[in-house]
Amino acid sequence: MNKGIVELHELLKSGKVTSEELVKESLKKAHEIQEKTNAFVTIIDEAEPVKVTDELLSGIPYGVKDNYSTKGILSTGSSNTLKNYVPFFTATSVENLEKKGAVAIGKTTLDEFGMGGTGTTAHTGIVRNPWDYNRMCAGSSSGSAASVAAGVYPYALGSDTGDSIRKPAAYCGIVGYKPTYGMISRYGLFPFASSLDHCGVLSRSVEDAAIVVDAMKGIDPKDMTTWDSKDIHLYETLKKEVKGKKLFYLKDVCDIENYPDANEELKEHLENFHKTLKKCEELGMTVEGVSMDEKLLNALPSVYVVISCAEATSNMSNLTGFIFGTRGEGKTYEEMMKDYRTKGFSPLIKRRFIIGSYVLQKENQEKYFKNAQRVRRLIVDQMKEFFQKYDGFIMPVGSGPAKLLEGQEDMIKSDTTILEEHLQIGNFGGFPSITIPNGFINDLPVGINITGNCYQDENILSIAYALENKMNYKGQTAPEVTK
Repeated sequence: MNKGIVELHELLKSGKVTSEELVKESLKKAHEIQEKTNAFVTIIDEAEPVKVTDELLSGIPYGVKDNYSTKGILSTGSSNTLKNYVPFFTATSVENLEKKGAVAIGKTTLDEFGMGGTGTTAHTGIVRNPWDYNRMCAGSSSGSAASVAAGVYPYALGSDTGDSIRKPAAYCGIVGYKPTYGMISRYGLFPFASSLDHCGVLSRSVEDAAIVVDAMKGIDPKDMTTWDSKDIHLYETLKKEVKGKKLFYLKDVCDIENYPDANEELKEHLENFHKTLKKCEELGMTVEGVSMDEKLLNALPSVYVVISCAEATSNMSNLTGFIFGTRGEGKTYEEMMKDYRTKGFSPLIKRRFIIGSYVLQKENQEKYFKNAQRVRRLIVDQMKEFFQKYDGFIMPVGSGPAKLLEGQEDMIKSDTTILEEHLQIGNFGGFPSITIPNGFINDLPVGINITGNCYQDENILSIAYALENKMNYKGQTAPEVTK
């Protein structure tokens, strides 16, 4: 299953393979990797092949992150609070794929309710990176990233509130794409932070990502934030000319001289990045380094925590044990709800709810929540100024390859915080953003990210496609699984 969507479609149309064979192979691989990676909450063994049509996705298996609602199929959000929850409706984006004939064969593991960047907080346990089982996949779309990288299927759905599609993609050597906010309906996606949440896809090529999002997108009366994207054709415009495009990067953040204590991984990662900038220039693009207000950049993590936790506290107030999940114990409804939430949520989730409640308190709103919103606006305004001059924003993803699972508390050093956190800018502004593989460090994949202005998805995907074809990492799977 390490072929792309177009190739699989041609094989299906020619009769060289059948949908039934693909589904069986995908299910077999899902079970093979499960013990080592914990990529799945549910493997849908009863998945049925479908009739192959002219739709590119018809008859081809894929994975669904377990925070997408799927009718009649367990949908837990990787939380004990919903460990037995089977929805009565399906998310709009998943329905759109079903209409194209796509076959879901698994619900993938995530950090609980998407609140985490490590892939270690799911109620079913840690998700391990198929390139090295001692390393993390990042999060929260960890199971989707691991299963795609392991060759279970060509693509899986993810969600991205801060970097939850794009960083796992980098750590697993694949592509991660979140389109402009509202291009894909969020109806049926378990809400984390509504103003930051994006639906998207993880795949092994830019082409596959374009095909899948073309199928997922569209205006939805059930989601008031969706907009009409019928005139945007991602797959058809991938080969648009990129010569003359202008890109920018944060020169202070990407200059190795600004990291006096840099380890070898960071040095090599930034060297890789600057080599890739030269490839952009070889394609006829202009690349320039710019500076951004350091105070704004340093505020990124704090702003994200305040806004996301505040919105999460509100969004998840319906998790009481009465509407969803198993009832808590107690003599009164207050006791039952307290028991349910105390036993059901992990310590990380509880901390986030406490932060969210604190910053929303009337006496704290001005100082924390409203100020965070103001800084968010300043960051977005600065980016929009850059986008008046440039077509895209290109940066390395993180400070190197996937981190070891042991010692993860120290994974972000203070001097590399901006490298680790800059992807949040894409969520603050609702900007389209895509991560693609960018080589290896110590046999582990690393990635780069390209972000553009809102509604310019065709533009950033064509840049990513051209750059991907200039390198040799398209379609790669973790070698331990393919041996």
